[in-house]
Amino acid sequence: MAQSLRENLQTVADPMHLQSSVEEVFETMLGVRCEMVPCSGVASAETITSVVGFGGMLTGACVFRSDGGTALAIAERLTGMGFTEMDDTVKDAIGEICNMLAGAWKGKVPDLSANCGLSIPAVITGRDYNIHVQAPEFRLHQCYRFDGSGFEVTIICDGLQ
Repeated sequence: MAQSLRENLQTVADPMHLQSSVEEVFETMLGVRCEMVPCSGVASAETITSVVGFGGMLTGACVFRSDGGTALAIAERLTGMGFTEMDDTVKDAIGEICNMLAGAWKGKVPDLSANCGLSIPAVITGRDYNIHVQAPEFRLHQCYRFDGSGFEVTIICDGLQ
């Protein structure tokens, strides 16, 4: 077991780990290729955000955010069912996507994988809300598109041993 992840901060905070995690999860679970795009914010009457917490040698969260239309498209691809509204199944699907992204990301660093647990996903819907972490150790934020649908993924580290 590593004594300190802080000694490997550059490896832990490598943005390519997030990129490869998104590619892995979306290609494997949804059968789509995502392209990284400039972030312009999620503009929609309703957005959905899922948060999965990290605990252990790294504390923080993986945050997935999209508009309602993207959430419906993801849920449809994940479940094989059609959706017209953001019901509990859609919310569960977005929570599970965030959970898979968090697991794939922490799996990129062996010491992190072995010494960091995940919380169950929390899902938030609505508009005009922000998630704030005071003075994070590091923050990775990337935006993506697939089939005309966009989403954001953020890794926030607020503590590193």
